[in-house]
Amino acid sequence: MDSANEALGLPREARTLIVSADDFGMYGEVNEAVVRAFEDGIVSSCGLMPPCPAAEEAMAMLRARPHLPFGIHLTLLCDTPARPWGPLTARERVPSLLDGRGALFTPDRLPELLAQARPEEAETEFRAQLDAVAAAGLTPTHLDWHCLADGGRPDIFDLTLALADEHGLAVRAWLPSSHERLGRRGLTSVEHDFVDSFTLDPATKEARCEELLRTLPPGLSEWAVHPGLDTPEARSLDPDGWHVRSTDLAHVTSPRARELLDEEGIVVTDYAAVSRAWERVRTSERARASQ
Repeated sequence: MDSANEALGLPREARTLIVSADDFGMYGEVNEAVVRAFEDGIVSSCGLMPPCPAAEEAMAMLRARPHLPFGIHLTLLCDTPARPWGPLTARERVPSLLDGRGALFTPDRLPELLAQARPEEAETEFRAQLDAVAAAGLTPTHLDWHCLADGGRPDIFDLTLALADEHGLAVRAWLPSSHERLGRRGLTSVEHDFVDSFTLDPATKEARCEELLRTLPPGLSEWAVHPGLDTPEARSLDPDGWHVRSTDLAHVTSPRARELLDEEGIVVTDYAAVSRAWERVRTSERARASQ
């Protein structure tokens, strides 16, 4: 099997990085920051949350920027109780995705969701999110999940992979078991530990990110960042996240971040390239099946 770099048309020894901005559509300050992080910073892809209150605005921004690769950040959880969102599917069709009040679970209650979610109802909601993006006239590059590492359960990963195959998309995978599963089909995925900016201390983020770039290994790596503006409304709406988001924005738009990529010779790629590599594999699979 080719390495990820070879599948992407890059030298095997290249140090390659996807910088993906998650949570596009969550609220307005996130939307503005994600666009700024792409246009003025080092972000190369983003993840859209179709059920969220600012998703329509985010999709309008994407229509105005067809060069911005985006995936669907499949969403079964709600982070902002002060401005909640629900499933796109009628609640009576997806009761196993809801708590006792008929609302989406919050991230701190993720184990409860995973214990009761029925895969057919998760698929119904994922299809509704795919349909919402298609109805907006947009074409994503990949699927991933909000607050669910590789879907949170093997069956959810499997049904998402089936949806990706159906729609000609890639899937972002974090965990070794998922990398192995994709590798058996020759499908490109990241080859090193996934970096999530919510795991980094905002006080030492600049130094830690510089260290991570200096030591980035050959092969394909990915960082998930979460840009957001620091405003009074963001602080009120997102008390646990605004500081991470504002420091993420400051870092990815800093001149130093770009300088470090250049100094280290790091190749920044995106999920559009990964999706093209996946489609070449599928074309080969279809050719073999027709023989």
